[in-house]
Amino acid sequence: MNLNITGHHLEVTAALRDYVTSKLDRVIRHFDHVTSVNVILSVEKLKQKAEVTVHVRGKDIFVESIDEDLYAAIDAMTDKLDRQVLKHKEKSYDHGHEAHKRQSAES
Repeated sequence: MNLNITGHHLEVTAALRDYVTSKLDRVIRHFDHVTSVNVILSVEKLKQKAEVTVHVRGKDIFVESIDEDLYAAIDAMTDKLDRQVLKHKEKSYDHGHEAHKRQSAES
């Protein structure tokens, strides 16, 4: 898995990098088919923005969060990402099982 963390109008320190990595590890643990993750942290006046694009097999998942505190924005971003990854995982796994259920019901 490729992890790319960039900052717009802010320097990505080692502490920020470690915090984002630890939060994303929790999310990525749910789903094995993640190829790359791009994280952009930015500052615009009083708004701190965190956005992430996760490339999984068959789909790109994009999430963004804006808060006054950058760490709170990262927390909210990972919570949203966790929900979307679990939703994508359920859809991808249920898709194959539905066809099998229909075939066995028709027989």
